[in-house]
Amino acid sequence: MEPEAPEASAAPDRTGATPRQLRRMLVAPLSRSVASAGLLTWLFYVAPLDREAGVTTALLLILGLGLFGALVVWQVFAITHAKHPRLRAVEALATAVPLFLLLFSVTYFLLSQNEPGSFSEPLNRTDALYFTVTVFATVGFGDIAPATQTGRALTTVQMIADLILVGLIAKVLFSAVRIGVARRAAGGTGTDDGP
Repeated sequence: MEPEAPEASAAPDRTGATPRQLRRMLVAPLSRSVASAGLLTWLFYVAPLDREAGVTTALLLILGLGLFGALVVWQVFAITHAKHPRLRAVEALATAVPLFLLLFSVTYFLLSQNEPGSFSEPLNRTDALYFTVTVFATVGFGDIAPATQTGRALTTVQMIADLILVGLIAKVLFSAVRIGVARRAAGGTGTDDGP
């Protein structure tokens, strides 16, 4: 009688990790990604957004975009020093993109509440999020459209920021992954993939 081969599920992959270890490596960053996107969305729906739109709203959007930029810089550093840079990049995108979209959603919502004619219809929070995502995805269904100069200007700013996000930020994150992978291959141990 021949000895039984070990189960395929126990065989290590090219990194030396078993399938169980690989699942564990995937679950933590993916769970954090889902949790952060969920938390940001929940905050969007429960935040007291009853303020006047105006200069303060514009300044808050600029501040939010500045914080978003700082988050991306921090994420790039974290990716280049991560034990698993690819997983860290997925986590970075899963945190940064919802934050970016929600910044514009809040701004559209406040604009709609304070200047009711700014869009083709009044926006509640879900409508504002929907409009933001349709602009981001460049599908523009046409059921909601900016109707004032302020609304159009803000939408134009989002379109330009979308192009920057998709082009420049994605390139930077992918470059950070390459650096992190090269650092790890060269013998760098990397840090935990935590935030």
